[in-house]
Amino acid sequence: MRAYLDLLSEVRHRGIRKEQRAVLLSDHSRPGVRSLFGRQIRFDLADGFPLVTTKKMPFQSVVHELIWFLRGETNIAYLQKHKVRIWDQWADANGDLGSCYPKHWRHFAGPNGPIDQIAALVEGIRETVRNPHASVARRLLLTAWHPADMPDPSVPTGCHTLAQFDVTRGKLSCQMYQRSADMFLGVPFNIASYAVLVHLLAKVCHLTPGEYIHTFGDAHIYENHLEQVDEQLTRTPLPLPTLKLDDSIDSIDDLDISQFGLEGYRSHPALRGEVAV
Repeated sequence: MRAYLDLLSEVRHRGIRKEQRAVLLSDHSRPGVRSLFGRQIRFDLADGFPLVTTKKMPFQSVVHELIWFLRGETNIAYLQKHKVRIWDQWADANGDLGSCYPKHWRHFAGPNGPIDQIAALVEGIRETVRNPHASVARRLLLTAWHPADMPDPSVPTGCHTLAQFDVTRGKLSCQMYQRSADMFLGVPFNIASYAVLVHLLAKVCHLTPGEYIHTFGDAHIYENHLEQVDEQLTRTPLPLPTLKLDDSIDSIDDLDISQFGLEGYRSHPALRGEVAV
């Protein structure tokens, strides 16, 4: 995870201080950020599963959130059932989020009705495997940004905005563009989530996981996280774990947490930080 830590350090020490809109629920203050624009980090998934080891990461929460995305649900009941609270602050009294990743991934609003981007992506990858000259090979896209369906800027939807996938020599790779990136709390979660997605898609399409490439627009650290970031940067990374997917997985649908395993994960202690909403 050296690439992530190097970028975290760069943002910490070279980032430009900016004001921003989000507030802390604890005292309603609005922390500033240290911010850099336009960066990229890469992970060869053959080197291990890119789960941060310089602080303890909740792997099961990562997987549950991804399963929820893939279920296409916009209510957080599934997450709450599995004690995942990361979306609680943005849901309404009924637990609904409205425009969010599950909706755009599985029910993207089109002029002729909803579009299941995940199903189309799986079919496009399979078509590319069958025919490398297929036009879809350069159109393996997954978008979470729909300007007409995002009237409320208080909902952090579309932060990880666009992912493009590539099939080369039997390997599936992914590059994700993140317009807004909370380097301490959000990005380690995002890296792990998209790495799991690459593994899943590779498995159901009979490919080998290749690279995960993470491209950033605004990469920032909230100032109420600076102490934790400083502590994290003193820690030495540990060997990466291995992701194990159960052989029963043959579809991107109807997934269960029991089908995901993580072997050899060792980490430094957890570092907590309050999220700005």
